Amino acid sequence: MPSSIFIRIYGGLLLVITAVALCAYFFVQAVNAQRAIAYREGMATGVFRLIALGASRKEGDVRLTWLAEAGKLMDSPLAVVPPDREQFNDDELERLTQGRAIVRLYEEQNFADIYSRIPGAKELYIKTRMVKVSEQQAKAMAVFCLEELEQYPGREERRIKDLQRYFSYPLNILALDKVGLDRDQQARIRRNEVVLVLKEGAGTRNSSVRIVAPLPDGERVLVMGPMYLFDWMPVQLVIMVALAALGMITIAAYFIIHPLERKLNKMELAVRRIRGGDLSARAQVQGSDEVSQLAHAFNGMAEHIQRLIDSQREMTRAVSHELRTPVARLRFGMEMLADTDDIDQRHDQLQLLDQDVEQLNQLIDEILTYAKLEQGTPSLKFETFELAGLLERVRNETQVLSTGHIIEVEGSGTEVRIEAELRYLHRVIQNLAGNAVRYARSRVRLSGGIKGNWAWVCVEDDGPGIPEKDRARIFEPFARLDDSRTRSSGGYGLGLSIVQRIAFWHGGTVEVGQSSDLKGARFIFRWPVRQALRNARPDSKAARAAR
Repeated sequence: MPSSIFIRIYGGLLLVITAVALCAYFFVQAVNAQRAIAYREGMATGVFRLIALGASRKEGDVRLTWLAEAGKLMDSPLAVVPPDREQFNDDELERLTQGRAIVRLYEEQNFADIYSRIPGAKELYIKTRMVKVSEQQAKAMAVFCLEELEQYPGREERRIKDLQRYFSYPLNILALDKVGLDRDQQARIRRNEVVLVLKEGAGTRNSSVRIVAPLPDGERVLVMGPMYLFDWMPVQLVIMVALAALGMITIAAYFIIHPLERKLNKMELAVRRIRGGDLSARAQVQGSDEVSQLAHAFNGMAEHIQRLIDSQREMTRAVSHELRTPVARLRFGMEMLADTDDIDQRHDQLQLLDQDVEQLNQLIDEILTYAKLEQGTPSLKFETFELAGLLERVRNETQVLSTGHIIEVEGSGTEVRIEAELRYLHRVIQNLAGNAVRYARSRVRLSGGIKGNWAWVCVEDDGPGIPEKDRARIFEPFARLDDSRTRSSGGYGLGLSIVQRIAFWHGGTVEVGQSSDLKGARFIFRWPVRQALRNARPDSKAARAAR
């Protein structure tokens, strides 16, 4: 069953697009999972670096007290833990050593554990369990940063630059009038309050928050941010995934369509070669799609055309050869007729001329019949009739022409009804019986019947038989064998070719062998019992089992 090109291309592209979409989805999920980890750690590293620096400047109980106060400010308890209580892998230890924070998210429990290493302390870490992010924590970030800057009076801006590498958002010290605060926010700054400045935009990438805290001089402020919300679909990621998806779909479409294109190119090459005169050119195409079916049909057409042309050439040569003898005899006879005045001789010569004309008529009839069967599908009118009656008819017709041969019909009393084209089947049996009488010594036997889905007719004689090496060649047009089957035996070498073509158009076969008891030639013609089966050719096993 050939597959539809539409289904192949559309279905293939649909599967590819579906697969690419699934791959893109899982890729985006995997990338965003890593981005989310980096985002959380980037947001946590700065503030916990400040807490770790503050804790490093304290010792003993003072440190614990300071961490307790810091935990209240962060609305999350802070604790100092040794490494043996926590299992850090090598990558986490590396990041902790670099001053980065480690965030372990537990989505099902809805909390995150955050770790940061205390500088200067040997293998001591600050740990907090954060459940939510609140405004109080944002203000606490500014408090910790201001406390750190108090350790560097007059060098605040330089210290800010040193701390910037721990923050994923900008840190700046600006004049109060350069920040863009409204009057109420400026008033709160002058009252030493930490102010959160929200900017709402269309989507997460345009929404941000800034933390503004006053410095001790009252004229400058610390600005932390803007801090943007996590964007699950940034433009860069969308463009990258889209380009990758288009590339994958393009490559897949190439591998889906290119085989069809390659087959069409092979067909085009074969057409060009045939147009150039190379009738042996064929499209070397494999498969079961429409293009392959078209190529197979094209190859069949090319074979048929080549066979017709070869047959036409052979027939032209053979016909010209076969016509020479009767035409030469006619010319000779006419010359003899013109040279004699004897009435009896004229009468005998006219009879000879009539025989030559009849021979020409027979040759023309054979050629026309063969040409009709060779050049396309003939009009076959199938009908049901008794096989025994047809065999008896051929026996009677052949008996009139034979010279004392015994022609018998085996199983003539059995009623066997078959379906075939009566005119052509009669021609088959008549040709085979005529050949058998021509070469038989004394006996010819006709038989037929049905076995399974195949009807068969068999013609045997007790003549010299046909050598096995010549059995395929005898079906070639105008072919004759040596020895007993010479030109003197009669015929033009088209009878068996006609039989083979009739077998072809009946969906059957014709085989030649040796008769088991008569020891001469045996021809078996087989064809489907019903017309509906004539497109199913019998294989060798079924053919041999048919008799």
